[in-house]
Amino acid sequence: MTACAHAASHLPALLSAGETRLSAEQIYPRLFDAILEQRLPPGSALPEQALGNAFGVSRTVIRRVLGRLSDQQVVVQRPSHTAHLAAPDPEQARQVLSARRLAETMLITLAPQRARPTQIRQLRQLVERERQHHESGERCTAIRLGGEFHLKLAQMAANAPLARFLNGLVPMTSLIIARYESPCCEHSRWQGPGAVSDAVERGDGQAALALMHEHLDRLEAKLDLGPHAMC
Repeated sequence: MTACAHAASHLPALLSAGETRLSAEQIYPRLFDAILEQRLPPGSALPEQALGNAFGVSRTVIRRVLGRLSDQQVVVQRPSHTAHLAAPDPEQARQVLSARRLAETMLITLAPQRARPTQIRQLRQLVERERQHHESGERCTAIRLGGEFHLKLAQMAANAPLARFLNGLVPMTSLIIARYESPCCEHSRWQGPGAVSDAVERGDGQAALALMHEHLDRLEAKLDLGPHAMC
């Protein structure tokens, strides 16, 4: 079976019965969750026509979704080639995590100074949604929401270049977590973000920075990036 045919064979399950006319904003989380769940394995081709048929939309809508995922490095696009999923190996994963930590260190020092009450509420809502999905056994949706928590923090920091940089790292980190996290280490991921939210709301930049480093340390410790990790 070709790569395109293999991808197409997985795509019909991505659309629920009776659903039509989904927007790019609605398709994005569904496709991303399918990627994190590895219903679409790393390296799979993502033909626009097959995706459009699966979601009942035009190729133009699908291009917007793939473009967003490409900006986030989750999808690889080359001119005149079918898009395909990224397949980060352990060394690439370590590089992504290192770059992400550098960006988050700066952003978390800015967020407590600039956060608005509405943004704090949105941050806490993301933490609660992550907790609910995790407790419901929807691990990959919880991972994606955990990533959105960090992107919201970047938005709160109000530094557009840094936020764009992090936007290309956090979704890739979600892909890395889904692929390399040890199954026995999935519990209590949302507790770190909850404590970070408290520090941001208090305006305590030093505490927020320390808690963020602690959260990232725990996240990285749960990943199996050794010589026998899948690749």
